[in-house]
Amino acid sequence: MKRLLKYLASAAMLLIGPLAAHSADLAVKAPPPPLPPVFSWTGFYVGANIGGAWADNNWRDSLFLTNFNNNRNNGVFIGGGQIGGNYQIGSFVIGGEWDFDWAGNNNGGTGVIIPGVGNIVVTNNNRWITTVAARFGLAVDHWLFYGKAGGGWVGNNNLTVTNVTTGVSLTCGNFTNCGNNTGGWLVGAGVEYAFTNNWTVKFEYDYLGLGNRTLFIPAAAPLLAGDTFTSNNRNVQMVKVGVNYLFNWGAPVAARY
Repeated sequence: MKRLLKYLASAAMLLIGPLAAHSADLAVKAPPPPLPPVFSWTGFYVGANIGGAWADNNWRDSLFLTNFNNNRNNGVFIGGGQIGGNYQIGSFVIGGEWDFDWAGNNNGGTGVIIPGVGNIVVTNNNRWITTVAARFGLAVDHWLFYGKAGGGWVGNNNLTVTNVTTGVSLTCGNFTNCGNNTGGWLVGAGVEYAFTNNWTVKFEYDYLGLGNRTLFIPAAAPLLAGDTFTSNNRNVQMVKVGVNYLFNWGAPVAARY
């Protein structure tokens, strides 16, 4: 009888030993890692951009009914920054953006020979471009495909009418109603990619349609006295590559419920 009890006790120890060891392993096993946060475009952002701009600025005078193509298709370097905000609802993203870019020197123009007067050239320089626009688009995970609509302004200076033949030149100060800053409407489109939860890179195209202007030359001016120059079809087209830092606020609204 004693021998039977001894055998039963030994068998019980053999069964209990592995179970106890397994229980100890379960007790010290580390918890599973947390799930990565859901990416969202919601938040404010600030960034920088570089690119190119092409201006189309045509003038027509009233005395000789001549067209002067000023800065047409003259590409220049632009660079600056932007600040804005996004709000994501499901896959739809809305927001707004303000940007400012300096433009390289584009003070050029095409001369027109007027018989009995000389070779006349109209030149001006768009030194900066700024826009304020609403953004709206579709988010596909870390990709954002968006459009823009709003308004923009250019800082225009050094408007000059020159008779290359005689060397006589009139600057903007000799005109009336000659403003340096002009504005218009803006449309654009782009794509943005978030390569981390906070850093994004974008490619964008914008079209800025500018309002027309009328410039009057005084009757006492030494060149084209009493003439009136009217601008038409004024626009600036821009292509930009930019980078943003996004202060995002977590998951989109639809993903929280």
